[in-house]
Amino acid sequence: MWSPQDRKYSNPPTQLSLKPGSQTLRSGNWSERKSHRLPRLPKRHSHDDMLLLAQLSLPSSPSSLNEDSLSTTSELLSSRRARRIPKLVQRINSIYNAKRGKKRLKKLSMSSIETASLRDENSESESDSDDRFKAHTQRLVHIQSMLKRAPSYRTLELELLEWQERELFEYFVVVSLKKKPSRNTYLPEVSYQFPKLDRPTKQMREAEERLKAIPQFCFPDAKDWLPVSEYTSETFSFMLTGEDGSRRFGYCRRLLPSGKGPRLPEVYCVISRLGCFGLFSKVLDEVERRRGISAALVYPFMRSLMESPFPAPGKTIKVKTFLPGAGNEVLELRRPMDSRLEHVDFECLFTCLSVRQLIRIFASLLLERRVIFVADKLSTLSSCSHAVVALLYPFSWQHTFIPVLPASMIDIVCCPTPFLVGLLSSSLPKLKELPVEEALMVNLGSDRFIRQMDDEDTLLPRKLQAALEQALERKNELISQDSDSDSDDECNTLNGLVSEVFIRFFVETVGHYSLFLTQSEKGERAFQREAFRKSVASKSIRRFLEVFMESQMFAGFIQDRELRKCRAKGLFEQRVEQYLEELPDTEQSGMNKFLRGLGNKMKFLHKKN
Repeated sequence: MWSPQDRKYSNPPTQLSLKPGSQTLRSGNWSERKSHRLPRLPKRHSHDDMLLLAQLSLPSSPSSLNEDSLSTTSELLSSRRARRIPKLVQRINSIYNAKRGKKRLKKLSMSSIETASLRDENSESESDSDDRFKAHTQRLVHIQSMLKRAPSYRTLELELLEWQERELFEYFVVVSLKKKPSRNTYLPEVSYQFPKLDRPTKQMREAEERLKAIPQFCFPDAKDWLPVSEYTSETFSFMLTGEDGSRRFGYCRRLLPSGKGPRLPEVYCVISRLGCFGLFSKVLDEVERRRGISAALVYPFMRSLMESPFPAPGKTIKVKTFLPGAGNEVLELRRPMDSRLEHVDFECLFTCLSVRQLIRIFASLLLERRVIFVADKLSTLSSCSHAVVALLYPFSWQHTFIPVLPASMIDIVCCPTPFLVGLLSSSLPKLKELPVEEALMVNLGSDRFIRQMDDEDTLLPRKLQAALEQALERKNELISQDSDSDSDDECNTLNGLVSEVFIRFFVETVGHYSLFLTQSEKGERAFQREAFRKSVASKSIRRFLEVFMESQMFAGFIQDRELRKCRAKGLFEQRVEQYLEELPDTEQSGMNKFLRGLGNKMKFLHKKN
C-alpha cells in the first residue's frame, strides 16, 4: 500500500518558522550575502532530488555555483521526475491540464485573508454563491449535528495497519434454508460454524450477536426461495459495522449442493476483518471444489487455513491440504502490492453504468447524500457498491454502508443520515412505498435513475468534471498505449487507470492541503481551512470546497493528518508531491511568501476559526 519512496521527515514538512530571517543564507555581512545570493531553482525539490544533487557532486560553496550548472541540474531533476511518473499517469494528467487551464493556486497575501472574500477574474464576489451551494453546506452541517457526538473516523490505512498481522479470518459458517413450521417459506440458519464459541466472555457475546445477523445477509432474499434443480453459483460480500465503528467483511459463495431433484442452495461464508475480495474468492473457489466432492472435505481445509498468517502486501502464503484421489496439495494465496484495490473490480461499474451516470453517483457520494443501488443479482450489488466507494480514495465513506441489504431490514432507507445500500430488485415495490427522504436510486440493470435530485450534473467543478468524463471515456485507448516500465505495467489495468483518474481529481481539488497544515510551538498541527480554500484560483473549485469541507469524509481526512506524528503515506501522497513540483515558479513563489506571512498571523487565524 505504501511505496518505499515514502519517507519520514525529521521535522513536519509544513512547519513554519516564526523568524522571518531564518531561511536567509548566513555567510559574511549583508553585502556579501547579497552578492552571493543563490539563484533560485525553478522547482521545489524532494528528498530524493537532493540525494541526486549530492550524487552530481555539486559544489557546496554558493560562489562556485553558476546559472549553467543550476540549469543543467534542474533539467536532470525534471527528467528524473518524469521517469518516476508512469506514462499512463502522465497521459491522465495531460487531460486534466488541458481542461483546467494553467493557473491553480493564487498568490495570496495576509490582507486577502483578513479582509473580504477573494474575487475571481470577473470581480464577482464569492459571497454571491448560489443558494443551491449554501443549501448543500447547511445540510452537511445539519448531519454533523444529528450525530450528537464526535464521530469516530475510519481510514483504510489505519484498519490495514491494525489487522494485517492478525489471523486470516475470524469465522467460517455454512448457512442453509430451513422450512418454517406450517408455512411454505424458509428461514436462513447457521448449520455449521468454525470455530465454536465456547467461552462466555464479552467478546464471545458480541461475536454471538454478529453471528445472529449473518444468515440474513447470506440470504437477503430468503422469502423468495423454493427448491430448484439448477443454480449457477454466485459470489458476493457484505459488511458488518460494530458499535465501536469496527468493520468485518463477509465473503460468500452461494451454491447448490450436489444431488438429484429440486433442492435448496446453501451459503459458505468467511468472516474477516480484512477487505481482500480477490484472496477470499480464491479460498471460496477451493471450498466449492471440495463441496462438489463432499462437505466433509471443506472443514479440514478451513481449519488449516485459519492457522495460516495473513500475508503482507505483495507476499504469498502457502496452505498445505489433502484431497482424496489427488493427494497432498499446496494452495498459494497472494496479496497484490496495492492493498487498496484488492477487493475492488471497476469492470462491474462500466458494465452496469455509463460514464456520465457514474460521475453523477460519485458527485452524490462526495456530498454525502443517500444512495440506493438496485440490481437482480447479489454479486452485482456487492461488486458495484465496493467499487464506487473505492473511487473516493484518499477519503473514506464514514456513514452506513450495506452492499446487500436484507429485505427484512429495508426500513433502514428511511434513515435521515447518509447511507449507501444495495437492494435486490424483488424489494423495489416495497422501496417505492416507503417515505424515503431525498435520495438517489440507481437501477444497475438498466443504467437509469429511479429517483434523483436533478442537480447531479452541477455538483462538481465543471472543468474537472469534463476531464473526468474524457479520461474515463478514453480508458481503453489510454490503457492500450505503449509503456516501457514496470511502474506502467502496474497502472495499465482498468483498476489502475480508474483509480488514477479519480486520484487526479482529488489532487486538483485538495492536493495543496499540506501547505496549510501549520504546527504550534507545542508541536500540535492545525489546518487553516479558509486559507486553504481561498488559495485556489478557480471559483468553481472554491465553491465545491466550501461544501465538501463540511463533509465527514473531509473532516476525517484532515483529522488523520493533524494527528499523525510523521508524514502521511500512500499513492495519493506520491501524486500530491509530484503535483506540487509541477506548480509554476510564480505560484510557488506567491505561496511561499504567503506561508511566511501566515506564520506571523497564527494567533489571528486561530481566533477567527
